[in-house]
Amino acid sequence: MKKYVLVGAALLAVWPLASQSRKERGALYESYNKLGQLLVYIDSYYVDTVDLPGLTEKAVVNMLRQLDPHSTYLSAADVKAANEQLEGHFEGVGIEFAILEDTLTVTVPLAGGPSEAVGVLAGDRIVAVDSLPVAGVGLQNARVLQLLRGPKGTSVALTILRKGSPRLLHFTIVRDKIPIHSLHALYEVQPGTVYIRLGRFAVTSVTEIKDALKKLRRAPQSIILDLRGNSGGVLKTAVELCDQFLDAGRLIVYNEGEHWPKSMDLATGRGMFRNARLLVLIDEHSASASEIVAGAVQDWDRGILMGRRSFGKGLVQQLLSLPDSSQVRLTVARYHTPTGRVIQRPYDAGRTDAYYADLYRRRSHGEMFSRDSIRLPDSLKFYTLINAREVYGGGGIMPDIFLPADTSCHSDYYTRIYHAGLLSQFVTQWMDGERSALHRRYKTFADFDRHFSVDDALFDAFIAYAEAQKIPRDEQGLAVSGHCLRLEMKALMARALWSTSEYFEVLNKQTDPVFLKAVEVINHWEQYEKEVGLR
Repeated sequence: MKKYVLVGAALLAVWPLASQSRKERGALYESYNKLGQLLVYIDSYYVDTVDLPGLTEKAVVNMLRQLDPHSTYLSAADVKAANEQLEGHFEGVGIEFAILEDTLTVTVPLAGGPSEAVGVLAGDRIVAVDSLPVAGVGLQNARVLQLLRGPKGTSVALTILRKGSPRLLHFTIVRDKIPIHSLHALYEVQPGTVYIRLGRFAVTSVTEIKDALKKLRRAPQSIILDLRGNSGGVLKTAVELCDQFLDAGRLIVYNEGEHWPKSMDLATGRGMFRNARLLVLIDEHSASASEIVAGAVQDWDRGILMGRRSFGKGLVQQLLSLPDSSQVRLTVARYHTPTGRVIQRPYDAGRTDAYYADLYRRRSHGEMFSRDSIRLPDSLKFYTLINAREVYGGGGIMPDIFLPADTSCHSDYYTRIYHAGLLSQFVTQWMDGERSALHRRYKTFADFDRHFSVDDALFDAFIAYAEAQKIPRDEQGLAVSGHCLRLEMKALMARALWSTSEYFEVLNKQTDPVFLKAVEVINHWEQYEKEVGLR
């Protein structure tokens, strides 16, 4: 089984660790025997029948909670799902789906996947899987995954209702490896400037970026690397991405812990983007591997960081297997940026809820809207390695250019629609009858982006759809959020017709002030380099 260092190389558990003293080993054996004896007593003498495996799992979970906020337990099922995300693939039929009106609906057959190969189309309704009815039975996402995923080479029979077809359609699909893309968007914003949005750090992330770049007409001179909302992933991938930007021999990150010898990762000097201008976008949800990249870029004065203070996760986890194929994600080390900063923000062992509530405290204290509300002690001050700029550790990465959170589109009306998933549901159903016509009318995304807009008739149809779903029309909410709702609808249509990259391309230049500021910074690079102290 593959193991990953999360923020990877494998670490084998040794029982007991050779580095432990005789006294430490004695305490370990004593605790081990104590827990084992307790389970024997419960199993042998307790008044009622006990679910011993379930009780053990609860004990493991509670034990890990006493350590740090990022040491966690994964059941065998959780392990499989986590590995799929890290490895960048799963085995199944290759569709994106939604459950609309209690019916399993294909939103997109994944390009090159087995469903596309046999002729499954977007908008198809799956009414049975292996003769088991799945329409109108209260289907949940977890059950869909259970039915459609399975080992490569196995087959599954789908019964499909297709709009315009007089009869049910039957497909036999042979499951295969299906890629999970960590690259959400890569496109040329303007000649020479490339936007890259990475959703997580998977094993395949850098390969995905390289493959996407091959489709562009020129090598990028400037890069906007968007790590907003990226909560991390594989440490090795963060190092590999940093290596694309840094000169040979420069330290990227180092890790050390009580039982983890200090390890250092250095740039090879063979990166693709060592001479490109680099602007990195981060926010309060950028964590772990994202902070490794941001920290290395900032410490070496390699580019400009923009956005809001990152999450502050500077602990490294190792996946360690237990006898029943479950795992613990155990914190084994702290990572340090090239200047020596530890990015981990403070926490109290056993108080995980309070740790994650810190993001809400940041908002209530005004940090999302004003940099002046952030106070960091001088004891956490460091200096960058080229230009000796002041930077801080102990609580995330502070960007060079602060941008407040954007609330211009927010209203209670928008929030209710968003949380109910109504935009996606409506667009999926509307595309049923319009997909072919849209493809005929707009041969390229550029043509669609330039000429298509959500007109009043279509928007009113959506508002009526929302009313039918118990969200009444709100004129005040529409005045605030109507423009953004229309753009989100257009972006979802672009995604259905092309890919996620086009989805972000629609939204970025219309509703994202951080992106618009990023383009301004790229276009006036020397001015902003001087302002933040890079020259």
